[in-house]
Amino acid sequence: MPVQMQLSRIIISEINEQQVIYLREVEGDRQFPILIGIFEATSIDRRVKDYQSSRPLTHDLVVNIVDQLGGELDSVVITELKDHTYFASLRIRHGGELTEIDSRPSDAIAVAVTCDPPLPIYVAEEVLEEAME
Repeated sequence: MPVQMQLSRIIISEINEQQVIYLREVEGDRQFPILIGIFEATSIDRRVKDYQSSRPLTHDLVVNIVDQLGGELDSVVITELKDHTYFASLRIRHGGELTEIDSRPSDAIAVAVTCDPPLPIYVAEEVLEEAME
């Protein structure tokens, strides 16, 4: 059963190539970091701080495409941790069906925080347990 998480911290460093976001359990104390790229970290940070761009950014584009095609963004699920790499799915409802689109967690979370209200973020229990080791 996936565990609902929330974005709890974003660490952006100008001297490191990898940036860090932390996800924290909504109804618990567990949390873990995910290393992401600077562009995704900046996009997430802008959304969290409610920065408005004059033109749609990449994650805005994804949200707008889904909306214009009659879909509804549902949630993000971090599904797997393999060789120190996280895998995620962006869930979209369309025509009564739930479709999961393979995504990097950083992009899926950036889309999640772009939505209003933000999409729920879930992590598979086995991924959470492995990340906590």
